[in-house]
Amino acid sequence: MGQSVNYLGLIPLFPLLGSVLIGLIHVFAGKKFRISEKFYGILACVGPVLSFILALKTFVALKALAPESRFLCHKAFTWFSVGELHIDMGFLADPLSCLMLLFVTFIGSLIHIYSIGYMGGDKNYGKFFSYMNLFLGAMLVLVLGDSPVVMFVGWEGVGLCSYLLISFYSEDRSNVLAGNKAFIVNRIGDLGFVLGMAFLFWGIGASGFDFLSLKAHSGNLTPAIALTVCLLLFVGATGKSAQIPLYVWLPDAMAGPTPVSALIHAATMVTAGVYMVARFSFIYANVELAGNIIAWVGILTALLAAIFGMFQDDIKKVLAYSTVSQLGYMFAGVGVAAYSAGIFHVFTHAFFKALLFLGAGSVIYALHHQQNIWKMGGLKSKMPKTYFTMVIGALALSGCPPFSGFFSKDEILYSALATGHYGIWMVGVLVAGMTAYYTFRMIFVVFHGTPRDQHAFDHAKESPAVMTVPLIILAVGALFAGFLNLPAIFGGSQMVTHWLAPSLTEHHPHASLFIEIIAIGASVAAFVIGIKIAYTKFGQGAPAPEFKGFAEFAYHKFYVDELYHAIIVQPYKAIGSIIWKTLEPNVTDSPVKAASKLYMAIGTAFKVFQVGYVRIYAIYMIVGLSLMSLFLSQSLN
Repeated sequence: MGQSVNYLGLIPLFPLLGSVLIGLIHVFAGKKFRISEKFYGILACVGPVLSFILALKTFVALKALAPESRFLCHKAFTWFSVGELHIDMGFLADPLSCLMLLFVTFIGSLIHIYSIGYMGGDKNYGKFFSYMNLFLGAMLVLVLGDSPVVMFVGWEGVGLCSYLLISFYSEDRSNVLAGNKAFIVNRIGDLGFVLGMAFLFWGIGASGFDFLSLKAHSGNLTPAIALTVCLLLFVGATGKSAQIPLYVWLPDAMAGPTPVSALIHAATMVTAGVYMVARFSFIYANVELAGNIIAWVGILTALLAAIFGMFQDDIKKVLAYSTVSQLGYMFAGVGVAAYSAGIFHVFTHAFFKALLFLGAGSVIYALHHQQNIWKMGGLKSKMPKTYFTMVIGALALSGCPPFSGFFSKDEILYSALATGHYGIWMVGVLVAGMTAYYTFRMIFVVFHGTPRDQHAFDHAKESPAVMTVPLIILAVGALFAGFLNLPAIFGGSQMVTHWLAPSLTEHHPHASLFIEIIAIGASVAAFVIGIKIAYTKFGQGAPAPEFKGFAEFAYHKFYVDELYHAIIVQPYKAIGSIIWKTLEPNVTDSPVKAASKLYMAIGTAFKVFQVGYVRIYAIYMIVGLSLMSLFLSQSLN
């Protein structure tokens, strides 16, 4: 049994308390007094920063333990007991959850600081930070949960917060619909998670439902039950982490404020599915078929999203499809049982994707919320800090050595090649080239060439320090984070892989140096080709393209949303209309109306006794007393 430490529960508690406090101040005091934005901002940052400090403390405590006993736990209270099933509100910190804690709290804190400047002047400033603290607290519950049930609490919490924040600008109906879409699509995936937990309990029994007990008794699962559990849990992951076929909500999530996009894409919600699969590696590692399905779904999602990203004109949607694509890489990694590689890409991606989204937010802020890249241009001279930090993020995302994305993505592709998944490797290399193309297409169109909107360009200026300082810090992470897991071919010792080893069940592939050189060479070649094509087409500026044929088809995202609307939404609405028009009047209304008529009839019958004369009521009393006396006398006899 690991050491019990009480402060684990404080890590999610700090931002959750901050959410409640800020919400109460906004609702009650905010209507009577003018609460300064500075006060809200400082209060909102306290919880995430304190959680980060405790995450560092957790890391130090784990580092001092032997690898085989490297976990800490805290049982807050017994949540519920049903028969032989006992569920505690418990928290578990091991190398896997600790790594997640460190970057979730660190990057979450930077996004909160950035938001102080970005959200300035918003009438719902306090409500925004209340939701953001709640979002971060829910993610920390998800990461620290010591059982699938507690994890699911955080899982649902981030789903709720995504709805609240995506539809934050609720005056616009399209934003509300985007929030609804995210909420509904995720509920579909969550059904898979719930069913997966049910089958897991059925297969293992009540020997313990926390992760440590499940790992110890996972051998009790039959192959059929293990496969069923793996696939159902992955359904949950496809919803939360936006994989085929449930990826459609994530691009629409750009309706929320840009810091929300950064938090969703970099540090919270969409990484949850990959984390969950890695957390259950003790099951997935023994079910090869499930792993192959996950790997292929992931790499095909990466390809599909990269195609869409190549033709988008909204700066945030380019990055949104990039996230979907990079998540596909992560699932390809965990699918080929390279769990540490997948989690390492989650780690590096958090830095460069937060950087890119916050950089995009800086551009949007400077251009008064313009998001169309074809109405930008030439901003390099106006916004040098934003430009140079975004270039660093773009190089990391594109897999340029020695930036962080190169090392994490290359490790996934190497693992696929070394384990004989040649098709996945080839598609992954293709996607790497496409990623470099559409990422630098965005950079060149936005920052290079001549301004396409002279008025907006003339009024643009660099964002304030409260926004640019987080960009600079994230740029440092995007540049150097990859060195934490430097492979042996570059003289490293893969520190992250060794750190994660006690938490994961994986077998590291051993391939020849020649295979590793091929993997690295192909990745670098793909990057060079992608950026070369982007520079040729957009490096010196370019007009807005007119899409035709396949390009137009891809610009409209293969009309997948329209297809879903036709085959799912419309029939559902038709069935609902039938129920409303036929069953509702007969099944729901009829008993209510019948009861109403019955009461009216009873009231009418008794109305004859209500004549309004006192003498008549006196007669009623005398008759009633007489009958009562008669009844009592009969009872006594």
